[in-house]
Amino acid sequence: MWPGDDRAGDLFTDASVLAAMVRVEAAWLDALVVHGVAGPDARDDLTGLVGPDDVEALARDAESGGNPVIPLLKLLRQRLAARNPAAASWLHKGLTSQDVLDTGLVLCLTEAIGRIRADLSAQIASLVRLAGDHRDTPMAGRTLTQHAIPITFGLKAASWLTGVLDARDRLASVGDLPVQLGGAAGSLAAPVSLAGSPAVVRDLVETTAGALGLRARDPWHTARAPLTGAADALVTCTDAWGRIANDVLVAARPEIHELSEGAVEGRGGSSAMPNKQNPVLSILVRRAALAAPFLAATVHAGAAAAVDERPDGGWHVEWATLRTLTRRTVTAGAQTAELLAGLHVETAWMTANLAAARPGIDAEQRSIAPDAAPGEPYRGATDQIIDAAITRAKE
Repeated sequence: MWPGDDRAGDLFTDASVLAAMVRVEAAWLDALVVHGVAGPDARDDLTGLVGPDDVEALARDAESGGNPVIPLLKLLRQRLAARNPAAASWLHKGLTSQDVLDTGLVLCLTEAIGRIRADLSAQIASLVRLAGDHRDTPMAGRTLTQHAIPITFGLKAASWLTGVLDARDRLASVGDLPVQLGGAAGSLAAPVSLAGSPAVVRDLVETTAGALGLRARDPWHTARAPLTGAADALVTCTDAWGRIANDVLVAARPEIHELSEGAVEGRGGSSAMPNKQNPVLSILVRRAALAAPFLAATVHAGAAAAVDERPDGGWHVEWATLRTLTRRTVTAGAQTAELLAGLHVETAWMTANLAAARPGIDAEQRSIAPDAAPGEPYRGATDQIIDAAITRAKE
Protein backbone atom coordinates (compact mmCIF):
# COMPACT_ATOMS: atom_id res chain seq x y z
CA MET A 1 0.00 0.00 0.00
CA TRP A 2 3.05 2.27 -0.27
CA PRO A 3 4.20 1.99 -3.89
CA GLY A 4 7.96 2.27 -4.12
CA ASP A 5 8.62 0.86 -0.65
CA ASP A 6 10.86 -1.78 -2.24
CA ARG A 7 13.40 1.00 -2.90
CA ALA A 8 14.18 0.90 0.84
CA GLY A 9 15.15 -2.75 0.52
CA ASP A 10 15.89 -4.41 3.86
CA LEU A 11 16.48 -1.13 5.70
CA PHE A 12 14.60 -1.07 9.01
CA THR A 13 12.65 -4.26 8.35
CA ASP A 14 11.73 -6.53 11.25
CA ALA A 15 14.61 -8.79 10.26
CA SER A 16 17.11 -5.92 10.24
CA VAL A 17 15.91 -4.69 13.64
CA LEU A 18 16.33 -8.23 14.97
CA ALA A 19 19.86 -8.42 13.56
CA ALA A 20 20.67 -5.00 15.05
CA MET A 21 19.52 -6.05 18.52
CA VAL A 22 21.70 -9.16 18.33
CA ARG A 23 24.65 -6.92 17.37
CA VAL A 24 24.02 -4.85 20.49
CA GLU A 25 23.95 -7.91 22.73
CA ALA A 26 27.13 -9.24 21.10
CA ALA A 27 28.98 -5.92 21.44
CA TRP A 28 28.08 -5.64 25.14
CA LEU A 29 29.05 -9.26 25.80
CA ASP A 30 32.38 -8.71 24.09
CA ALA A 31 32.98 -5.53 26.13
CA LEU A 32 32.36 -7.47 29.35
CA VAL A 33 35.09 -9.91 28.30
CA VAL A 34 37.51 -7.21 27.06
CA HIS A 35 37.37 -5.37 30.38
CA GLY A 36 37.62 -8.47 32.51
CA VAL A 37 34.12 -8.34 33.94
CA ALA A 38 33.33 -11.71 32.35
CA GLY A 39 35.86 -14.45 31.79
CA PRO A 40 37.34 -15.14 28.35
CA ASP A 41 35.23 -18.26 28.02
CA ALA A 42 32.14 -16.00 27.78
CA ARG A 43 33.24 -14.54 24.45
CA ASP A 44 30.77 -15.27 21.63
CA ASP A 45 29.75 -13.18 18.62
CA LEU A 46 26.23 -14.69 18.68
CA THR A 47 26.30 -15.38 14.93
CA GLY A 48 23.97 -17.99 13.53
CA LEU A 49 21.72 -18.16 16.57
CA VAL A 50 18.69 -16.30 15.22
CA GLY A 51 17.65 -15.01 11.82
CA PRO A 52 14.78 -13.90 9.60
CA ASP A 53 12.99 -17.21 10.08
CA ASP A 54 12.54 -16.35 13.76
CA VAL A 55 10.87 -12.97 13.17
CA GLU A 56 7.30 -14.23 13.09
CA ALA A 57 7.54 -16.18 16.34
CA LEU A 58 9.38 -13.38 18.13
CA ALA A 59 6.79 -10.84 16.99
CA ARG A 60 4.03 -13.04 18.33
CA ASP A 61 5.77 -13.66 21.65
CA ALA A 62 6.64 -9.98 22.11
CA GLU A 63 3.09 -9.29 23.23
CA SER A 64 3.62 -11.12 26.52
CA GLY A 65 6.27 -8.69 27.75
CA GLY A 66 5.39 -5.72 25.60
CA ASN A 67 8.64 -5.67 23.61
CA PRO A 68 10.61 -8.02 21.34
CA VAL A 69 13.78 -8.12 23.44
CA ILE A 70 12.31 -10.42 26.07
CA PRO A 71 11.48 -13.32 23.72
CA LEU A 72 14.70 -12.68 21.80
CA LEU A 73 16.77 -13.19 24.95
CA LYS A 74 14.91 -16.38 25.79
CA LEU A 75 15.65 -17.77 22.34
CA LEU A 76 19.28 -16.62 22.35
CA ARG A 77 19.98 -18.13 25.76
CA GLN A 78 18.34 -21.40 24.80
CA ARG A 79 20.40 -21.78 21.64
CA LEU A 80 23.60 -20.29 23.04
CA ALA A 81 23.61 -22.64 26.03
CA ALA A 82 24.21 -25.57 23.73
CA ARG A 83 27.43 -24.13 22.30
CA ASN A 84 28.71 -21.73 24.97
CA PRO A 85 27.17 -22.01 28.45
CA ALA A 86 29.44 -19.28 29.84
CA ALA A 87 28.30 -16.82 27.20
CA ALA A 88 24.68 -17.77 27.81
CA SER A 89 25.07 -16.99 31.52
CA TRP A 90 26.60 -13.55 30.82
CA LEU A 91 24.32 -12.56 27.95
CA HIS A 92 22.49 -9.26 28.58
CA LYS A 93 23.89 -8.90 32.13
CA GLY A 94 23.79 -5.25 33.12
CA LEU A 95 21.40 -4.24 30.33
CA THR A 96 17.67 -3.72 30.13
CA SER A 97 15.29 -4.24 27.22
CA GLN A 98 15.19 -0.54 26.38
CA ASP A 99 18.97 -0.43 26.01
CA VAL A 100 18.92 -3.17 23.41
CA LEU A 101 15.91 -1.98 21.47
CA ASP A 102 16.85 1.72 21.47
CA THR A 103 20.39 0.99 20.32
CA GLY A 104 19.05 -1.40 17.69
CA LEU A 105 16.76 1.34 16.40
CA VAL A 106 19.70 3.74 16.29
CA LEU A 107 21.74 1.25 14.26
CA CYS A 108 18.91 0.92 11.74
CA LEU A 109 18.49 4.70 11.61
CA THR A 110 22.20 5.22 11.01
CA GLU A 111 22.21 2.86 8.05
CA ALA A 112 19.15 4.50 6.53
CA ILE A 113 20.56 8.01 7.00
CA GLY A 114 23.62 6.92 5.05
CA ARG A 115 21.39 5.96 2.13
CA ILE A 116 19.51 9.26 2.31
CA ARG A 117 22.76 11.22 2.30
CA ALA A 118 23.81 9.45 -0.87
CA ASP A 119 20.52 10.35 -2.56
CA LEU A 120 20.84 13.95 -1.38
CA SER A 121 24.25 14.11 -3.02
CA ALA A 122 22.78 12.83 -6.29
CA GLN A 123 19.95 15.37 -6.08
CA ILE A 124 22.40 18.20 -5.44
CA ALA A 125 24.46 17.24 -8.47
CA SER A 126 21.36 17.27 -10.69
CA LEU A 127 20.18 20.60 -9.31
CA VAL A 128 23.58 22.23 -9.78
CA ARG A 129 23.43 21.16 -13.41
CA LEU A 130 19.86 22.40 -13.88
CA ALA A 131 20.55 25.75 -12.22
CA GLY A 132 23.66 26.33 -14.27
CA ASP A 133 22.31 25.12 -17.60
CA HIS A 134 19.11 27.15 -17.31
CA ARG A 135 20.27 30.35 -15.65
CA ASP A 136 19.13 32.21 -18.80
CA THR A 137 16.04 30.14 -19.64
CA PRO A 138 13.13 32.61 -19.28
CA MET A 139 9.83 31.59 -17.77
CA ALA A 140 6.86 33.08 -15.98
CA GLY A 141 7.28 33.43 -12.25
CA ARG A 142 4.13 32.65 -10.28
CA THR A 143 2.97 33.66 -6.81
CA LEU A 144 -0.30 32.65 -5.15
CA THR A 145 -1.10 30.64 -8.32
CA GLN A 146 -0.96 33.72 -10.58
CA HIS A 147 1.62 35.24 -12.91
CA ALA A 148 4.05 37.45 -10.98
CA ILE A 149 7.17 38.62 -12.84
CA PRO A 150 9.50 36.96 -15.35
CA ILE A 151 12.19 34.71 -13.85
CA THR A 152 14.49 32.05 -15.21
CA PHE A 153 14.21 28.33 -14.66
CA GLY A 154 17.76 28.44 -13.33
CA LEU A 155 16.50 30.60 -10.46
CA LYS A 156 13.74 28.10 -9.69
CA ALA A 157 16.24 25.23 -9.74
CA ALA A 158 18.55 27.23 -7.44
CA SER A 159 15.64 27.64 -5.02
CA TRP A 160 15.05 23.89 -5.09
CA LEU A 161 18.77 23.41 -4.52
CA THR A 162 18.71 25.68 -1.48
CA GLY A 163 15.97 23.55 0.08
CA VAL A 164 17.89 20.34 -0.55
CA LEU A 165 21.08 21.87 0.85
CA ASP A 166 19.16 22.90 3.96
CA ALA A 167 17.97 19.30 4.27
CA ARG A 168 21.52 18.02 3.84
CA ASP A 169 22.75 20.34 6.59
CA ARG A 170 19.86 19.45 8.90
CA LEU A 171 20.60 15.76 8.47
CA ALA A 172 24.29 16.40 9.14
CA SER A 173 23.36 18.18 12.37
CA VAL A 174 21.99 14.91 13.72
CA GLY A 175 25.61 13.80 13.92
CA ASP A 176 26.68 10.39 15.14
CA LEU A 177 23.74 8.85 16.95
CA PRO A 178 24.38 7.48 20.46
CA VAL A 179 24.15 4.09 22.09
CA GLN A 180 21.59 3.64 24.82
CA LEU A 181 23.14 1.87 27.79
CA GLY A 182 21.51 2.71 31.10
CA GLY A 183 20.40 -0.44 32.87
CA ALA A 184 17.06 -0.93 34.54
CA ALA A 185 16.36 2.68 35.54
CA GLY A 186 19.06 4.64 33.73
CA SER A 187 21.51 4.65 36.65
CA LEU A 188 23.85 1.91 35.36
CA ALA A 189 23.47 0.29 38.80
CA ALA A 190 23.78 -3.29 37.56
CA PRO A 191 26.83 -2.68 35.34
CA VAL A 192 28.60 -0.83 38.18
CA SER A 193 27.86 -3.71 40.54
CA LEU A 194 29.23 -6.18 38.02
CA ALA A 195 32.29 -4.13 37.07
CA GLY A 196 33.09 -2.75 40.51
CA SER A 197 33.41 0.91 39.56
CA PRO A 198 31.77 3.60 37.39
CA ALA A 199 35.08 4.10 35.58
CA VAL A 200 35.07 0.54 34.26
CA VAL A 201 31.44 0.95 33.20
CA ARG A 202 32.42 4.07 31.27
CA ASP A 203 34.95 1.91 29.45
CA LEU A 204 32.28 -0.73 28.82
CA VAL A 205 29.98 1.85 27.27
CA GLU A 206 32.72 3.35 25.11
CA THR A 207 33.92 -0.06 23.92
CA THR A 208 30.38 -1.13 23.05
CA ALA A 209 29.70 2.13 21.23
CA GLY A 210 32.94 1.85 19.29
CA ALA A 211 32.19 -1.70 18.21
CA LEU A 212 28.81 -0.56 16.89
CA GLY A 213 30.10 2.61 15.24
CA LEU A 214 27.98 4.79 17.51
CA ARG A 215 28.66 7.60 19.95
CA ALA A 216 28.98 6.96 23.68
CA ARG A 217 26.84 9.10 25.97
CA ASP A 218 24.95 8.95 29.25
CA PRO A 219 21.58 7.13 29.31
CA TRP A 220 18.64 8.80 27.57
CA HIS A 221 15.75 6.50 28.51
CA THR A 222 13.36 9.42 28.95
CA ALA A 223 15.30 12.16 27.11
CA ARG A 224 14.40 11.34 23.53
CA ALA A 225 16.13 14.13 21.62
CA PRO A 226 18.30 11.68 19.62
CA LEU A 227 15.18 10.21 18.04
CA THR A 228 13.08 13.38 17.77
CA GLY A 229 16.05 15.15 16.20
CA ALA A 230 16.45 12.42 13.63
CA ALA A 231 12.73 12.47 12.87
CA ASP A 232 12.82 16.24 12.38
CA ALA A 233 15.76 15.92 10.00
CA LEU A 234 13.90 13.32 7.95
CA VAL A 235 10.91 15.66 7.66
CA THR A 236 13.17 18.51 6.56
CA CYS A 237 14.21 16.24 3.70
CA THR A 238 10.66 15.35 2.68
CA ASP A 239 9.67 19.03 2.95
CA ALA A 240 12.34 19.97 0.42
CA TRP A 241 11.44 17.12 -1.91
CA GLY A 242 7.73 17.81 -1.63
CA ARG A 243 8.26 21.39 -2.72
CA ILE A 244 10.11 20.17 -5.84
CA ALA A 245 7.40 17.62 -6.57
CA ASN A 246 4.69 20.27 -6.21
CA ASP A 247 6.39 22.53 -8.75
CA VAL A 248 6.83 19.66 -11.18
CA LEU A 249 3.21 18.60 -10.81
CA VAL A 250 2.00 22.11 -11.62
CA ALA A 251 4.40 22.55 -14.52
CA ALA A 252 3.59 19.10 -15.92
CA ARG A 253 -0.09 19.97 -16.47
CA PRO A 254 -0.83 19.74 -20.22
CA GLU A 255 -1.95 23.37 -20.39
CA ILE A 256 1.39 24.48 -18.88
CA HIS A 257 3.76 21.73 -20.08
CA GLU A 258 6.95 23.38 -18.85
CA LEU A 259 8.38 20.29 -17.13
CA SER A 260 7.97 16.56 -17.60
CA GLU A 261 9.32 13.46 -15.93
CA GLY A 262 11.71 11.22 -17.78
CA ALA A 263 9.92 8.50 -19.70
CA VAL A 264 10.24 4.99 -18.30
CA GLU A 265 8.65 1.98 -19.96
CA GLY A 266 5.40 1.09 -18.22
CA ARG A 267 5.40 4.05 -15.82
CA GLY A 268 2.66 6.66 -15.60
CA GLY A 269 -0.09 4.75 -17.34
CA SER A 270 -3.74 4.46 -16.41
CA SER A 271 -5.91 1.37 -16.01
CA ALA A 272 -8.68 3.02 -18.04
CA MET A 273 -7.22 5.88 -20.10
CA PRO A 274 -4.50 4.97 -22.62
CA ASN A 275 -3.76 8.66 -23.24
CA LYS A 276 -2.51 9.26 -19.70
CA GLN A 277 1.15 9.79 -18.83
CA ASN A 278 0.94 10.57 -15.14
CA PRO A 279 3.93 12.18 -13.33
CA VAL A 280 4.08 9.25 -10.94
CA LEU A 281 7.40 10.01 -9.24
CA SER A 282 6.28 13.51 -8.32
CA ILE A 283 2.95 12.19 -7.08
CA LEU A 284 4.62 9.64 -4.82
CA VAL A 285 7.17 12.14 -3.49
CA ARG A 286 4.37 14.58 -2.67
CA ARG A 287 2.55 11.74 -0.88
CA ALA A 288 5.59 11.15 1.34
CA ALA A 289 5.94 14.85 2.09
CA LEU A 290 2.29 15.04 3.15
CA ALA A 291 2.55 12.01 5.47
CA ALA A 292 5.95 12.59 7.11
CA PRO A 293 5.18 15.51 9.47
CA PHE A 294 2.47 13.54 11.26
CA LEU A 295 4.78 10.60 11.81
CA ALA A 296 7.43 12.90 13.29
CA ALA A 297 4.73 14.45 15.45
CA THR A 298 3.99 11.00 16.87
CA VAL A 299 7.66 10.54 17.74
CA HIS A 300 7.51 13.90 19.54
CA ALA A 301 4.29 12.87 21.27
CA GLY A 302 6.05 9.76 22.55
CA ALA A 303 8.90 11.89 23.88
CA ALA A 304 6.46 14.24 25.56
CA ALA A 305 4.70 11.27 27.19
CA ALA A 306 7.91 9.97 28.77
CA VAL A 307 7.42 9.45 32.50
CA ASP A 308 9.39 8.19 35.49
CA GLU A 309 12.60 6.39 34.50
CA ARG A 310 11.12 4.28 31.69
CA PRO A 311 8.10 5.33 29.58
CA ASP A 312 4.83 3.41 29.59
CA GLY A 313 3.53 3.61 26.04
CA GLY A 314 5.37 6.75 24.98
CA TRP A 315 8.42 4.61 24.27
CA HIS A 316 6.43 1.89 22.59
CA VAL A 317 4.77 4.21 20.07
CA GLU A 318 8.15 5.24 18.67
CA TRP A 319 9.26 1.94 17.18
CA ALA A 320 6.93 1.33 14.25
CA THR A 321 6.44 5.07 13.72
CA LEU A 322 10.14 5.75 13.38
CA ARG A 323 10.57 2.75 11.12
CA THR A 324 7.71 3.88 8.85
CA LEU A 325 9.00 7.46 8.67
CA THR A 326 12.52 6.29 7.89
CA ARG A 327 11.59 3.83 5.15
CA ARG A 328 9.25 6.35 3.53
CA THR A 329 11.98 8.98 3.58
CA VAL A 330 14.47 6.59 2.01
CA THR A 331 11.93 5.77 -0.69
CA ALA A 332 11.13 9.43 -1.39
CA GLY A 333 14.82 10.29 -1.50
CA ALA A 334 15.48 7.69 -4.18
CA GLN A 335 12.41 8.80 -6.13
CA THR A 336 13.46 12.46 -5.99
CA ALA A 337 16.97 11.62 -7.15
CA GLU A 338 15.53 9.77 -10.14
CA LEU A 339 13.03 12.54 -10.83
CA LEU A 340 15.70 15.24 -10.98
CA ALA A 341 18.15 13.14 -12.98
CA GLY A 342 15.56 12.57 -15.71
CA LEU A 343 13.65 15.86 -15.57
CA HIS A 344 12.81 17.36 -18.98
CA VAL A 345 12.79 21.15 -19.18
CA GLU A 346 10.45 22.24 -21.96
CA THR A 347 12.11 25.55 -22.80
CA ALA A 348 9.88 26.28 -25.79
CA TRP A 349 6.78 26.03 -23.64
CA MET A 350 8.34 28.23 -20.98
CA THR A 351 9.04 30.88 -23.60
CA ALA A 352 5.55 30.60 -25.08
CA ASN A 353 3.83 30.78 -21.70
CA LEU A 354 5.86 33.83 -20.77
CA ALA A 355 4.93 35.54 -24.04
CA ALA A 356 1.26 34.76 -23.45
CA ALA A 357 1.49 36.32 -19.99
CA ARG A 358 2.54 39.66 -21.42
CA PRO A 359 1.98 42.53 -21.02
CA GLY A 360 0.50 41.87 -17.57
CA ILE A 361 3.53 40.02 -16.24
CA ASP A 362 5.68 43.10 -16.90
CA ALA A 363 3.49 45.40 -14.76
CA GLU A 364 5.90 45.62 -11.82
CA GLN A 365 8.82 46.44 -14.10
CA ARG A 366 6.81 49.20 -15.78
CA SER A 367 5.87 50.67 -12.41
CA ILE A 368 9.45 50.56 -11.13
CA ALA A 369 11.22 51.55 -14.35
CA PRO A 370 8.65 53.19 -16.66
CA ASP A 371 11.34 54.16 -19.17
CA ALA A 372 12.58 50.57 -19.66
CA ALA A 373 12.32 49.26 -23.20
CA PRO A 374 9.70 46.54 -23.76
CA GLY A 375 11.23 43.12 -23.17
CA GLU A 376 14.23 44.52 -21.33
CA PRO A 377 15.59 41.91 -18.87
CA TYR A 378 14.22 42.22 -15.35
CA ARG A 379 16.50 39.74 -13.59
CA GLY A 380 17.50 41.47 -10.39
CA ALA A 381 20.14 39.39 -8.56
CA THR A 382 19.25 36.16 -10.36
CA ASP A 383 22.83 35.33 -11.34
CA GLN A 384 24.18 36.04 -7.87
CA ILE A 385 21.49 33.88 -6.24
CA ILE A 386 22.20 31.00 -8.61
CA ASP A 387 25.97 31.30 -8.13
CA ALA A 388 25.60 31.39 -4.33
CA ALA A 389 23.54 28.18 -4.31
CA ILE A 390 25.97 26.42 -6.64
CA THR A 391 28.94 27.56 -4.57
CA ARG A 392 27.29 26.33 -1.38
CA ALA A 393 26.60 22.98 -3.02
CA LYS A 394 30.25 22.58 -3.95
CA GLU A 395 31.66 23.53 -0.56
